[in-house]
Formats: sequence, structure tokens, C-alpha cells
Amino acid sequence: MATPLLPNSRTEPDGSAVIRVLSYNIRSMRDDTDALARVIRACAPDLVLIQEAPRFFRWRKKLARLARAADLVIVTGGATTTGPAILSDLRATVERTEDILLPPTPGLHRRGLATAVVRFAGARLGVVSCHLSLDRDERSAQGGLLLDRLAAMGVEHLIAGGDLNERPDGPTFRRLAEALQDCHAVAPWGGTDTWTPGNPYQRIDAIFATKGVEVLGCGVPDGLPGVTEEDLRAATDHLPVLAALRIPAA
Repeated sequence: MATPLLPNSRTEPDGSAVIRVLSYNIRSMRDDTDALARVIRACAPDLVLIQEAPRFFRWRKKLARLARAADLVIVTGGATTTGPAILSDLRATVERTEDILLPPTPGLHRRGLATAVVRFAGARLGVVSCHLSLDRDERSAQGGLLLDRLAAMGVEHLIAGGDLNERPDGPTFRRLAEALQDCHAVAPWGGTDTWTPGNPYQRIDAIFATKGVEVLGCGVPDGLPGVTEEDLRAATDHLPVLAALRIPAA
């Protein structure tokens, strides 16, 4: 069965904005970067919430190369957040950004948040890209810090997306879904499971939005025109999550 159409980006007469948001763990661009760029470009996103962006030698050039290949620009993040980053198209006006390092746990990879406040026409939006810990206790603490950061951004409408390293029945995922809209659960579209591309069997990547954001559809864009199974398998070790959202005018 063909994947139904997802709404395209547009500006409504009342100043609200329909946008496409993509969340994608790109595994430090260690795989087929041409396939990765093709997947992103075919999704036609206004915002891309990246996890595992390049962090080491010439990381800015690598991320910039991906952005150019996908017709996007870098907003913030990368090595400065230990992996999360945000890309956007030229439709977005960036008000401010902040890269945040979360408290370290000895022996574990340090995590961070890439954050930004952006405008699309008359709509204003707070955005966070995250990649939570593999450790259950640290992940729980980071889920609380993510919610705290969203609340402190001073923006009515907010989205957060990323690799949670936890399924929807886990305590941290449930906590986020209770405070925010789990976009795929609200408006299922496309595929569900995000890991691994060769044999997807669990949903550990998600996009969340505050209650005032209208979710028009969200899921793995398998079957979307221009997105092939071959590219999804070659691009990285996660499947992306794509959402269409209507952001009310400020």
C-alpha cells in the first residue's frame, strides 16, 4: 500500500505555518553520505533535528557539506553539544540559539541539547534536538532536564525530537509523552519502528510537540516519493522520523 501524502510546507492566511520536521540519527556520517542527503532532501524538511552529528576532525565542514547537499543550512549544534544539531531551510528565521551540555556521568558519553528559537512567517517556535543516554538512570534525569529546558525557553509553541534510546513503554518516554504530544501516537503516518533499518523492530526515535501545535502526520517516511529502502539502509543505522505540524501564529 502506498504511503499517503504528507502535507507540504506552507503559510496559512492567518499567519500560521505548516512545517515539516525531520529527526534523524546520522551516526556521525560514517555511512553512505550521498544516500543520507537523498533521504533528507526527499523529505523536504523545514527543520532537521540531527543526532550523532560529526564531532571530531573537521566536523563543521562535514556537517556543512551534508547541509548543502540537502539544500539546508546549519542552525546550531554538532561537536559543541556532543552530537545533537539543528539544520533548517531558508524559510526559517533564526532568533537565537543555545548549545547546552548536560551534567556528565563518569564513564558515560556526555550528552547535550541543541536548541533554537525560530520563526516561520507569523509562527514562532522553540526547537530542541536531543540524544538521551543508554543508561536508564541517566536517561531519566536527562528527560527531566529536557522538559525543564523547554519550559525555560519562553516560547508558547515547542517541539523536541531525537533518539531517546528507549521504547514508548519506558519511563522516560512515557514522561515526555505525558507532558507533550507524541506526534506519531497522535497522528500516525508512514512507518513506526526506527531501529534498525535492515530489520526495524522498535521505536526509539520520536518527535514531541506542545499541546498548541497541530500534528498533521508523523512517522518513518518509508514509501515517500524519493525515499528508497536502499537509501534508508545505506544512510545510517536509524530510520528517520518525519512530521508535518501546523504552528499557530504568534
